[in-house]
Formats: sequence, structure tokens, C-alpha cells
Amino acid sequence: MRTPGPGRRISPLHKAAWWLQDYAYAASWQVRGFLSRVQPGSFHQGHRNPVVIIPGVYENWQFMLPLIQAIHDAGHPVHVVTVLQRNQLEVPEAARLVAQHLEEAGLRDAALVAHSKGGLIGKYAMLSLDPEHRIQRMVAVCTPFSGSSYARYMLLPSLRIFSPRNAVTLQLAREEAINSRITSLYGPFDPHIPEGSVLPGATNIELPVAGHFRILGDPGTARIIVEQLDLPAGQAATGA
Repeated sequence: MRTPGPGRRISPLHKAAWWLQDYAYAASWQVRGFLSRVQPGSFHQGHRNPVVIIPGVYENWQFMLPLIQAIHDAGHPVHVVTVLQRNQLEVPEAARLVAQHLEEAGLRDAALVAHSKGGLIGKYAMLSLDPEHRIQRMVAVCTPFSGSSYARYMLLPSLRIFSPRNAVTLQLAREEAINSRITSLYGPFDPHIPEGSVLPGATNIELPVAGHFRILGDPGTARIIVEQLDLPAGQAATGA
């Protein structure tokens, strides 16, 4: 189904179709990720700056294999934080594991590429757990930087943390000093984040692919991420 152009109202039919496509994609990649026998170390070689992948909640690192492969093919060593498992930890605790991986792997001038909750984890690490300035920038896809109003209806604590009233979410939203080092990517419709993923002071890029998960597998998403990663520090592109 074609994505409406800028300024056009999104019909309920479009939204329903995108919901179905999004969950079909997520279900497919959950299975493919579970069955994958790819080893994390196979992506460690590369001549460009290193990249650390941070998935979203209930996602293992294999869920982001389409992006991992594209980033690695572009010449970046790619690291995954396997101890995150399916990323159900609190944001501060998960951020500490990311910071620990950066230190133990000896990574410097690193970039984070994150999905959803992963963007909150990445921003927390950049703000509070990077005294040696190992993290250069972050590219976040579909991250609820301002929370999601849907979280109030969730029964699981691992999902309720996305509430706009959550203390960590409020803390991260208030801190804008590092936003200029973040690129936020999102589509015209995200079934999980009605508030959207626009981050004040960041480079905000709307892609033509709707959904919360399906956007990860789109070649255009990978292309924009690689372009952002290869820009000089302090610079960012402004369009898709």
C-alpha cells in the first residue's frame, strides 16, 4: 500500500494495513532471529568507526540482523551486547551493560544504532555513563523519546516504563545537551508511539516506511543510517 505524501491525512485503512504488515514482519524476524546461527564475532572486522547495536524491548540482537549486515557491509565493525538478551532490564541497568561492553572491547569513537527502547538506553549511556567519551553519536529508529501514552494500558512493568510519566523517561526528555549528537529516524505512522519520535535539537528524519518494526528491514533505513554514521563528527544530514 502506498504511503500518503506529506501533509495528507492517514486513513484508518492505511493504519490497519500497516499494523498487520508491522506485526507480520516482527513475527517473521523473531522466528528468523531465533533460528539464526550467525555468531556476533563475525561482524567485528571493519575499517570505519565501530558501531554498537542496541535492540528494543523483547528483541534479541538477531532481530536487527538486516541493519547489522548493511552496516558491516559498509565497512563498520559491528558489536552486539549479548548480555542484554531480550532487553527486559531497566534502562539504567541496560545502559550500564552497554557502557561496560564499550570499555571491555576497547571501543572509541563509537556510534550506537538503536531501535525503540534501545534509543533510551543509548541516550542514558551517553548522558551518564560515558566519562571517557567513547560514544561519538547515536542513530535511533522509532524511539519513544517522550514516552508513549499507550504504556499506561500495559500490564507488564517492562512495557509500562515507556509511560511519559516514568521518571527515567522524564529525566531523558529534560536533558537536551547531547541531542545534537543523535539522529532520530521514524516513519509517517508508528502503532506503538502516537507521540512520535521527534527529538528537539536532534537530526530528525522521517522515512517513507510506516510501522515500528518493518522500518528496520527497509533498504532506505539502512542507507540513511550508513550515511549518518559516515558523516564527520558534529555533522548530520537533514533529509531522507
